[in-house]
Amino acid sequence: MSHEQHQFCITECNACADACDHCATACLSEDNPAMMTDCIRNDMDCAAICRLAAGFMARGSIHAKEVCALCAHICETCADECAKHQHAHCQACAEACRKCAAECRKMAA
Repeated sequence: MSHEQHQFCITECNACADACDHCATACLSEDNPAMMTDCIRNDMDCAAICRLAAGFMARGSIHAKEVCALCAHICETCADECAKHQHAHCQACAEACRKCAAECRKMAA
């Protein structure tokens, strides 16, 4: 079954989406959330594509590889933005995004 074959990637996608949701929410609580706008936007995009990719893999969609390739790209973009900020939630998010991007690249290959 596809969901078993890609379980590690699905797990990483879901973990990344959770980290992005947490990061976006935490960014809104920072002293100057306006300075975190790019981070929040990237977090929201990344969480959405990660959940989409997980669903495509779980269903065994014929488009899962293409979605995972896009997911990897968006995760890297999010990781790069989060890594610019020293907040613990941003650093944790950047790490989760990089792990997810690596797994999605493997899946899409």
